[in-house]
This record gives sequence, structure tokens and C-alpha cells, in this order.
Amino acid sequence: MKVSAPVWKPHGYQKRAVKFLLMHGAAALLLDPGMGKTSIVLKAFDVLRKTKVARKMLVIAPLRVCQLVWPEEPKAWQEFEHLTVGLLHGKDKELVLAGDYDIYVINPEGLEWLILGGKGKTFDTRRWRELGFDTLVIDELTKFKHIKGTRAKLLKLVLTTFSRRWGLTGTPAPNGLLDLFGQMYVLDLGNSLGRYITHYRTKYFRAVDPQGWKWVLQAGAAERIYEAIRPLAMRASAEDHLELPTIVPHKIFVDLPPSVRKLYNALENEMIAAIEANVIVAANGASASMKLRQIANGALYASDDIASKVRGERRAVLELHDEKLKAVQDLVEELNGQPLLLGYEFNHDLDRLIKHFGSTTPYIGAGVSGKRAKEIEDAWNAGDIPLLLGQPASMGHGLNFQKSSGQHVGLFSQFWDLELYLQFILRVCRQGNKANRVFVHHFMARDTVDETIYYVSSLDGAKNKTQGALLTALMGKVR
Repeated sequence: MKVSAPVWKPHGYQKRAVKFLLMHGAAALLLDPGMGKTSIVLKAFDVLRKTKVARKMLVIAPLRVCQLVWPEEPKAWQEFEHLTVGLLHGKDKELVLAGDYDIYVINPEGLEWLILGGKGKTFDTRRWRELGFDTLVIDELTKFKHIKGTRAKLLKLVLTTFSRRWGLTGTPAPNGLLDLFGQMYVLDLGNSLGRYITHYRTKYFRAVDPQGWKWVLQAGAAERIYEAIRPLAMRASAEDHLELPTIVPHKIFVDLPPSVRKLYNALENEMIAAIEANVIVAANGASASMKLRQIANGALYASDDIASKVRGERRAVLELHDEKLKAVQDLVEELNGQPLLLGYEFNHDLDRLIKHFGSTTPYIGAGVSGKRAKEIEDAWNAGDIPLLLGQPASMGHGLNFQKSSGQHVGLFSQFWDLELYLQFILRVCRQGNKANRVFVHHFMARDTVDETIYYVSSLDGAKNKTQGALLTALMGKVR
């Protein structure tokens, strides 16, 4: 006997969000993860569809969101069961595109095929218009923060063919307000922040180096940016509208062994160090930062050979210490079966963690299929997984780990990208988690780049304060 899907009973902010979308052809919903952005869009689109104002919606989203969220969400509610979803990915994508669906979902990497018809082809206006898309939804708007990137250039070819362009994200400015330009442009074609990134920079920022690589806000510019985008942005926070666990940061320090400390200091100070027969060279600051993070974690790639990366060859790894591994082991034993979601950055982190905790330790990262990720998600929510390893770049969107009411998230690596950091934590700390608190355990090597990253890109960091000021301004609040 088939069990009927529940009736969608929207929160007050969801009703306001639906109305906001219906009233705006260009709109940004800045809602925290777990606040039901997908169902809000489904409701707004269904209203437009039933009144014959809209017919076909194109959704651009991260791959796992395409696979796990959009095809499943209409089935979750009685109101949306009639909406059909076609996934434009995999061997059947041509058949799906030729089919008759209400909603088509695609990941950004598929845009060249969808818009141009394939690699090396030129844009055919007639072909595109015959596809009939009239509503565009960009689920995770920050994927288009770089307006000069390939995906943004492709999308610009077709932006004017949509009567409605809606963007969804909870982290619009994870790395500063420069990130806003591309996101707002793909929604309103430059009405709010201008048509050119160069004009945006010179209007609101000033360069602090002769090359123009680093820009800082002019005095009073943040408030002017907030005011400019306010008409097309609706902000609601989970903290204000939902009963969510309190996030409790927990710093777990380890000390580098003397020999590793010597190597770390040499690389930090001179950007060159020798390990036995291997010479480790850092060509610039970014390269040095990556190598220092690896050393802090306990291992280091012996070569940065680009050709071997392209060929997919495994690079030699130098194992340096296991201090963080032992700290994770201590925490796992202390939790005594309570589930821990642990974020890693480098492939050698994953290899060493699996070697330490056993080959059956589940993980979600590069190469893990959507089907396998869903199996792991179900097992986690059933309480069957005490330790789950995850690459934030692979699982920052589309997966829900709150149903087990797990209370513990760990970060084996510290991440410069605030968006990855926040999205990873919010896989667990979201609506449906009945725990009172979620502990975020930061495994950090003392007196290393780990501490620098924490104080820049964590919940307590400078980047989060910049983003928080933006979101607060858009809610009309004063801190």
C-alpha cells in the first residue's frame, strides 16, 4: 500500500519567500541551508505554471543536488507530486532533453553541452529558443561569483531569454563582497551593481597593491552595496525562524614533532626544504600555504608535477607524523559510538584516515556516485555509522545528515573557503536535528597556518563577520 506524501505546511518566512519570487522577475533568496528553498521554488513555479505564466524551468545546481534533491523534493509533498523532473546528466541526457518535463536540472559543468550543443559548437539562438525554458533557477548562486569564468560566459548567452531568474544561496559573500557582482549580474543583468566588474571594483573598492590583485572596501561602500541589492534580495536566517542546535566550536591542538617543526619552519621562512632525497619547493605564497597545510595534517605530496595530475597518476606521498590521526582516535573513543562527520581536504588525508580506522570506513568524496552517497546518507541517519569521512567540496550541498540528531562534526583540515566550511557543518546542523548543540571539532597543529585559517575563515573569523554584516543589513537589522 502506497503511503501518501504529507501536505506541505509552509512556515511564515516560506510564504513570504513564495510571494517574493512571484513579485520579482530577478530575485535572490538568501536563506540558510535547511530552510526549504527547494519547496519554496516549487510552490512559486507551480503557481506560475497553473496560471500559464511559466511552462518550463531550468535549474542549475551542484551535481549531488541535481541527483539527490530536485528529483526527490516533488515526491516529498502532495502539492508537488504532479511536477515532473528531468535530469540532464549521464548517458540519457539527450533523451531527457527531448522529453516533456516541467523541470530540467543540470550541473554547471553541463552548460556547454546544453547551451552550445556540445564542445566546439557555436551558439544557435533558434535551437536554444526551441527548448522553451522560461524560468531559470540557480541553486547555489555562488557558483557564478566569477563573472569572467567559463560557466558565467556561457550563461550570459541566454540570460535574456528567461522571463524569470531566481538565485538561491545561504552564503552569498563567503570570501568578501567582491563575490556579489557575478551573482547579482546573472539575476538582474547589471541593474543593481552595474554591467562591468571593473566598474564595480572602482566604484566600491580601492586597490592596495600596484598590480590590482587585492581590493578593499572604500569607506561607507558596504552600506551602499547593501542598499543597491536590497530590492532583489530576501534574507531569512535559520536562527530567527527555526529551532536549530547551537553550534559550539571546539579547538583540539596537536604539536608537531621537532623534526617536522624544523621542516615546517624552513618551508614557511624560505619556501624550500629538503626531505631525504626529495626537495620540496614552494613557488609562491599560495603553493606554500597548501604545503604548510599538508605538513600540519601529517603528509606531503613529494611532487607538484602537473602532467601526472592530468594523467590521473597517484603522486608519491611523504608521511611525516600522525599527531592529528591520534587526536581523532582519542575523540572517537571519547564519543563512544556517537556519530562523527569528519571533513578532510587532501587525498592523502583520506588514505591515511582509512588506513588508520579500517578499510570499511565510509567516505563521500571524489569518485563516489550519487547512489552510493544516498546509501551512506540513509545509513548515517539510521545511526549505523559512527565515523563518516567527507570531502566538503563533494558533499557541501544536497546531503542531509540531521535525522540521526548527530552532535559532532570534525575538521581534520582547516579550510580557507568559508562557503565550504559552512555548508559542511550545516549538513548536520539543520532543521530536523533534535540535538540541543552541535560541536564542531577543529583539529589544529599549534602555531601553524591552521590557526591563521581558523581566525579568518571559521564561524569566528573575519570572512564570516563580513558576510554576516551583509545578511544582517538585508534583513533590515542592526547588530
